Amino acid sequence: MASEVRHGDCWNEVDELAAHSVDLIYVDPPFFTQKTHSLVTRDRATTFQFSDEWKSRGQYIDFLQVRLKEFHRVLKKTGSLFFHCDTNASHHIRSLLDEIFGEAMFRSEIIWHYRRWSNSQRSPLPSHQTIFFYSKTDNYQYHQLFDDYSPSTNVDQILQRRQRDAHGKSVYARDGEGNVISDGHKKGVPIGDVWDIPLLNPKAKERVGYPTQKPILLLERIISLVTLPGDFVLDPFCGSGTTLVAAELLGRNSLGIDVASEAVQLAKQRLAEPFKTSSELMRKGRESYIQSDEDALAFLHGAPLVPVQRNRGIDAILKTAPGEPSVLIRVQRRGESLADAAELLHSAGQSKQPATLVLIVTDSQQPAGLFNMLPLDVLLVNSTASELIERLADRGIGKLNL
Repeated sequence: MASEVRHGDCWNEVDELAAHSVDLIYVDPPFFTQKTHSLVTRDRATTFQFSDEWKSRGQYIDFLQVRLKEFHRVLKKTGSLFFHCDTNASHHIRSLLDEIFGEAMFRSEIIWHYRRWSNSQRSPLPSHQTIFFYSKTDNYQYHQLFDDYSPSTNVDQILQRRQRDAHGKSVYARDGEGNVISDGHKKGVPIGDVWDIPLLNPKAKERVGYPTQKPILLLERIISLVTLPGDFVLDPFCGSGTTLVAAELLGRNSLGIDVASEAVQLAKQRLAEPFKTSSELMRKGRESYIQSDEDALAFLHGAPLVPVQRNRGIDAILKTAPGEPSVLIRVQRRGESLADAAELLHSAGQSKQPATLVLIVTDSQQPAGLFNMLPLDVLLVNSTASELIERLADRGIGKLNL
């Protein structure tokens, strides 16, 4: 496939392209954040940055308007434009796109949703960005993609054909004898307009240290929706070249443009050796990462805590006041010795210091002298069930149907 990266202002560079020559334009411009974005690579050898500061919102809109008119000119009649933005100016951008492409050419407002872990604002944690999808005409390419069925979907819903009855209600289709008609093998559920695609892991090989770098998975989905192999993809604000790498991996031709020479050089380097990080989260689904032991957590019901996933030694973290040491909790499992449970908690807690380690004892019948052999940093607390058994034993009631 032919992939090219140009250094310059996309307004000038796109002017050289022929009208009706591009199948897809992905626009990921500055977001009107009014700051300079900067990021240092993992090896600390290179700093990438770009300015997103403007004299006024009007200047920003004018900047986009003249360029969007050029993008509209070079787009094929069967082509589409995807415009990536956030809450800083999305309402103004939607109005601008309606003006240039026409309100009737609006196809979708896609929400790219992801998880984040910090928030210094006195507001809900920002965890999405917006991608406006417009076509040039009604005769645009669109290739349906499918997600897996929900776990709650039953087999009949998957296998049986649906139709509308006389009242417009969706019902199972039936033949002349009243038998339900099979719809054969289905591909899944057509993708919606909320895309749960994770941000790049800080340690991912795909991450190159460029501010605002998008995951290749996101661009692959956009490219696959509205183009075919051999089509031409344009990214006029290409940054580190993610769109170009995605296009290369999918067998599309592409052109990237950026005003920063460092970004152009980085994009060329990535194209020379295109690489995509495999997302286990996308492949397995978020549900596969829920590995907390519900039976163990039942012993902690009512306590203010956060369940911990994917950790053999810690079941939960107690919610404490800011500045207080962490309280890490493990519940002794059925058939697990107190010594084994304490050692797992002790080992898991070593890298989390300073912290208080609490082991919930569920089996009060422990060998004499064992408590003196447990790690000193593990605090033992009897569970309600264990405490009940001990108190009943004090009353001479020792045989319970457990």
